[in-house]
Amino acid sequence: MHIFIGPIVGSIVALIGAYLWGGFAALWLAALLSVLEVTLSFDNAVVNAKVLANMEEKWRRRFLTWGILVAVFGTRLVLPVLIVAIAAWVSPWAATLLAFNDPVAYGELLKHASPAILAFGGVFLLMVSLQYFFDTAKEVDWIASVERHMKRWGRIEAIEIALALMAILALSYVAHAPQGLVLAAGVVGIVLFIAIQGLANSLGQHRGDIARSSAALFVYLNVLDAAFSLDGVVGAFAITTQIIIIFIGLGIGAYFVRAITLYLVRKRTLEHLPYLEHGAHWAILGLSLSMLVGLVYHVPEIITGLIGLVFVLFAYVSSRREMVRAKI
Repeated sequence: MHIFIGPIVGSIVALIGAYLWGGFAALWLAALLSVLEVTLSFDNAVVNAKVLANMEEKWRRRFLTWGILVAVFGTRLVLPVLIVAIAAWVSPWAATLLAFNDPVAYGELLKHASPAILAFGGVFLLMVSLQYFFDTAKEVDWIASVERHMKRWGRIEAIEIALALMAILALSYVAHAPQGLVLAAGVVGIVLFIAIQGLANSLGQHRGDIARSSAALFVYLNVLDAAFSLDGVVGAFAITTQIIIIFIGLGIGAYFVRAITLYLVRKRTLEHLPYLEHGAHWAILGLSLSMLVGLVYHVPEIITGLIGLVFVLFAYVSSRREMVRAKI
């Protein structure tokens, strides 16, 4: 349990900072955002744990130390600023000043850039889930009636890429955003997934390259975290426009999610709960579809959040039942 000492201490310090910044109201909002981030990102932790199990121990530690700097400062602070800078055609420094001096206007610009965010994140997560379900080497099925058919479809070379391209192409015609913007963001998501996944796979084929393979997986995990969290960053502005509070709340949540990931690896939870990984990937598929549908219709944040939570909970219950059945 010492894994959680750092997140607990960091959370206390951060929440004290939130209180000093804006009193009890700021403290409450930061705590609410952190709880929501942990609750809605548990599927992310499960998927991360599977990848982390194939990494060297030192890279696992770096995932919790260096990685948290990327997750908190990079994904939840710097990346949204860069998105706003690109969307508004201003310098990153101007976007940073806007975030602190006029957070309402900054939130509107971030909302204006949401189609690109949804297209990129939705397609990237779609690739993550489809690659898992189309894997012909997958031995265990949870929702067997569906997953068995998907494994058969997986015999078609690069079927997940074809489906992702067709999805983003079709949505670009009906999205409430410029077609070129949606297509470009979606293609970037697909190319980035292929590049990182291909690099990790190629390096992992040789035993002597395990260190470089771990480094590639480290990059992949941080990109995956970004895809998961970007929609949450936009959604956080529906709760508050105070950038410092959003930064504190989501940062606390991100730190705990990474600690949970490391805990799942060390306790070998995925080996004892056989369907938990399946539930996490169904949750990712649901999240990706909700993000893509969001290009056409507004999807309430509560639905997006409950998709992941429901799948993971059902997978946990099914796993416990399977464990009892195996003992009998």
